Amino acid sequence: MEQLGAESNLNLDWSLIDTILLDLDGTLLDLNFDLEFWLEYIPKVYSKKNNISVEDAKKIVISMIHSQEGKLTWYCLDYWEEQLSLDIMKLKCDISHLIQVHNHALNFLQVAKKSNKRIYLVTNAHRKGINLKMKKSGLQDYFDDIVSSHDYGVPKQEQKFWEELTKQIGLDKERAIFFDDSLDVLESASKFNIKNIIAISKPSSKIPKKNVPGFMNVENFLGVTPK
Repeated sequence: MEQLGAESNLNLDWSLIDTILLDLDGTLLDLNFDLEFWLEYIPKVYSKKNNISVEDAKKIVISMIHSQEGKLTWYCLDYWEEQLSLDIMKLKCDISHLIQVHNHALNFLQVAKKSNKRIYLVTNAHRKGINLKMKKSGLQDYFDDIVSSHDYGVPKQEQKFWEELTKQIGLDKERAIFFDDSLDVLESASKFNIKNIIAISKPSSKIPKKNVPGFMNVENFLGVTPK
């Protein structure tokens, strides 16, 4: 038996899986862009705008971010634009060259598409951010649909998200697989009884791998591509 919370060589029976649900940031895309944007670039811009040190700006910004963790506002670019008085989308475009597709993710999508699997992007990301990342990554054509938690007014951490997703796409939990890098989201999907759930243990290329407890882990999509 595979040890939960450990890196796994999965032997998935893809004949029993019709629907693939994929997170975006940290799963398909390198989380480095988001970490650099929120933890480094935004504090620098905020410090200049408010004439304070970068160190002080970083403390303020990180404190504000932590206060919204797990809430839909944490992911809402309109909310942060108002809170920080910054043009968030313009700033994202400034460093959009950092938006990168994870190793082996593109091949996974190509093979899954040829295998006639239903493929859905299910993300907490704001639509504006999604649009930028699709433009830079070119991944949009691989999905049957792109679902943002902002469409439902609740994040993936809440059961209502999965209930609404089921209504929208006719989700069969027994024949679905879900990939994500966030523990609280994975736990939410597990509570909703999605049969196959895989944790991504290396969401950022700049940060060492960290296995997610309680779930089968893979570092990337190399060992889980449909056959």
